[in-house]
Amino acid sequence: MQTLIINIKELVQVREVGISKVSGAEMATLPTIKNAYLLIEDELIVAYGFMENCPKEAVAQTIDANGKIVLPSWCDSHTHIVYAGNREQEFVDRIKGLTYEEIAKRGGGILNSAIKLNDTSEEEIYNQSKNRLEDVIRQGTGAIEIKSGYGLTIEGELKMLRVIKRLAASYPIAIKSTFLGAHAFPMEYKENHSGYIDLIINEMLPIIAAENLADYIDAFLETGYFSVEETERIMIAGERYGLRAKIHVNQFTAINGIAACVKYNALSVDHLEIVTEEDIEVLKNSETMPVALPSCSFFISIPYTPTRQLLDAGLPFALASDFNPGTSPSGNMNLVVSTACIKMKVTPEEAINAATINGAYAMGLSDTHGSITLGKKANLIITKPLNSYYEIPYAFGSNLIDQVILRGRVIA
Repeated sequence: MQTLIINIKELVQVREVGISKVSGAEMATLPTIKNAYLLIEDELIVAYGFMENCPKEAVAQTIDANGKIVLPSWCDSHTHIVYAGNREQEFVDRIKGLTYEEIAKRGGGILNSAIKLNDTSEEEIYNQSKNRLEDVIRQGTGAIEIKSGYGLTIEGELKMLRVIKRLAASYPIAIKSTFLGAHAFPMEYKENHSGYIDLIINEMLPIIAAENLADYIDAFLETGYFSVEETERIMIAGERYGLRAKIHVNQFTAINGIAACVKYNALSVDHLEIVTEEDIEVLKNSETMPVALPSCSFFISIPYTPTRQLLDAGLPFALASDFNPGTSPSGNMNLVVSTACIKMKVTPEEAINAATINGAYAMGLSDTHGSITLGKKANLIITKPLNSYYEIPYAFGSNLIDQVILRGRVIA
C-alpha cells in the first residue's frame, strides 16, 4: 500500500542514509525541506522532496498536510511504564518537604512499587500498562524502551518482562526491553548485596536469556543503591548473555560510575543530573550516549542535566521521558522537548535531534527509526497547522498533533 503526504509546510529531520547520531555543534542543525511531499510504501519511507517533484501516479491514500509540519516520531529511550498502581501519596510527601532518599528509607520509592507489582496479576499489569502505551503513542512516540525493575524477585521481574514482550507483539510501536533487576536491593537482601546480585546473575539472567525476554541490562548505579563494583558485576554478566548495558548513573552523586559504564561499552548512561569534568573526558571518543531526563528533574525538583556542558565538549545527548510512577509519571515527549528548551536552554533544533535520531541511537534503532531517511520506518508525526516547528516546544501545554503514523499506517 502506498500513502502520499503532500503540501507539507516543512518536512523536519531529513537525513542521508548512514547517519546514526549527531553530536556537539552538529546538534544545532536540523535539516528540513519546505513545501515538501513524502511517499510511503507499506511500512517504509521510499521517497520525499520538494512538491514540484511530487510523483503524479495514483496511490491508495493521499494526506494533504497543508500548513502542517511532518517530523519523525519521538524515540523515547528510557521508560518504566510497566508497573502496578501509582505513588501519588509520595507526590504529596514531596510537596510537604520529604526528599527522594527520605521517602525511600520509609519504604517508599522503588520498594513501594515492588510490593504493588508482586501483589498484582500479570493480566492486570498488562491492562494498566497498555493504557499508558496507547497514551504515549497518541502523543507521538514511535519507539520506546521499557524496563523491568519493580519486581525485585525472580517471578516479579519475569512477570514484567513477559508483559513487555506481550506489548511488543500487540502494538505497532517499536519496543526495546531492558532487564533492571538491579533497581534496588529488596529488604531481605539489605545486608546481603552479594546474595541479591548472585540471584540476578545465576537465577534471573539464565531464564531471561532462554525466553528471549530482554535486549539490554540496566542497574541503578548510585550512592545507597548499586556501587560501581556491583554494577560492573552486572554488566559483565549481562554481556555474557548478549545484553548490552544501559545504566542509570549520576542522578544524585558522581562516584566514577560513568567511567565504568564506558569501560564496559554501555550503549547509554542515563540521568546525569550531576556531571564532572572527569565524566566528560571519559565520554569523549566513546560510543556511549548520554541521556537526559528533564521531566524527572522537573517533577522532583533536582538539577537538570548540564547539556550545554556536554555540547560544548562535542558530545551528543538524547532526551527521554523516564516515565515511571514515582519520579516522572508522564511519557509525553512533547513536554520533555519543551522542558529541555525551557529549563536546560536547549534550542528546538537540539531538542528535536535529541528526541529523535539520538533517542533511536540510545535504543539501538538507528538503522530504522529517528529520521526522515529512505528505507526507514514510516513513523511520523503530522502536526496541526503551525507557524514553525518552534511552536512544538513553545506551546508546551497544547496538543499540536493532528495525526500519528506508525509503520506507514495512520493510527491516531
